[in-house]
Amino acid sequence: MKNTKKAFEKLFKKPAFSTKDAKAVGISAASLSYYSKMGFIERVSHGVYRNPNFESSAPFEWQDLLETAQSIPEGTICLISALAYYGLTQEIQRQYWVAVPHEMGLIKRPKTKIIRTRNFKLGRQQLKLGEYKTFIYDKERCVVDAFKKLSKESAMHSLKAYLKRTDDHKPDVSKLVKYAKELRVDLLPYIEALT
Repeated sequence: MKNTKKAFEKLFKKPAFSTKDAKAVGISAASLSYYSKMGFIERVSHGVYRNPNFESSAPFEWQDLLETAQSIPEGTICLISALAYYGLTQEIQRQYWVAVPHEMGLIKRPKTKIIRTRNFKLGRQQLKLGEYKTFIYDKERCVVDAFKKLSKESAMHSLKAYLKRTDDHKPDVSKLVKYAKELRVDLLPYIEALT
């Protein structure tokens, strides 16, 4: 039990941990099931657990999204979830949008839309909120992806919001056009119409 306690202390340093993380510190899947039934740990979703007493300093509205993205190998917050984080959409997140490399095997999480993408690294950056460390696509990638995967109305709204200059946001049109070329999206007519 002493070794198990030390192993859980390591796991509890993160907001959530996977079966794979537990195995790496010597805790079997059967033990996870046992400790989950005893209430010592909480099962979040298939293969994902957390300390039931964990209190995060991350903004409450983003905790479930961050936990979900962090629980997926190479998971990257994208599209509606990322656009909502940046304030570039009016759509309500009914599910979490997470991108993974195109060749990755089957992944399922509750309330999560998994997007397989070929140009996976483009615009990918680290996101740290409270204790959570995961990845998110930058604003430019999200706007371009909106034209590929979302309705024209949603895409136009995100582009219009992106092009609006504020104190904490200066649009980078050349970067946006570069991404559009790499992702094979013709954005120039829309940018010209809005500028």
